[in-house]
Amino acid sequence: MIKTISILVENKAGMLVRVTNLFSRRGYNIESLAVGITEKSEISRITVIVDTDERILDQIVHQLMKLVGVIKVKVLDDDAIITRELVLIKVKADSTCRNEIIQIAEIFRARIIDLCPDSLTIELTGQYDKTNALLSMIEKFGIIEVARTGKVSLSRGTDSINT
Repeated sequence: MIKTISILVENKAGMLVRVTNLFSRRGYNIESLAVGITEKSEISRITVIVDTDERILDQIVHQLMKLVGVIKVKVLDDDAIITRELVLIKVKADSTCRNEIIQIAEIFRARIIDLCPDSLTIELTGQYDKTNALLSMIEKFGIIEVARTGKVSLSRGTDSINT
């Protein structure tokens, strides 16, 4: 089962390494990883997506809580979260196909953020399925490069890792 773990950590050098080392030492695969500062500059949020069973998930949470610098760990409820990722896609786009690519991007509510004579770069924020759908629609034009942020998630409503 795919699970989303939200981890609040001290915003200090080495915290990400400690967290990821915990996963690698025990052979747990990380499906997605995103890190950033929270509303408090001294705290960072690490969002980890893992594919594991309930027993292993409990072990991961307990082991994370033992790490120095970890403030809080919460497994987010799949039915009550908002998840997004940012993807940048550089695609071949000469004058013969540029308009078609732009129309496809508009359907997905993506933005063209760079335009060159032989390529363009598309920015899209959305759920994983949406970003994959856009990629599959434009791959016939020739994808040059893709950069993805990894998934970030928050609980819906007033529920929070802070509560």
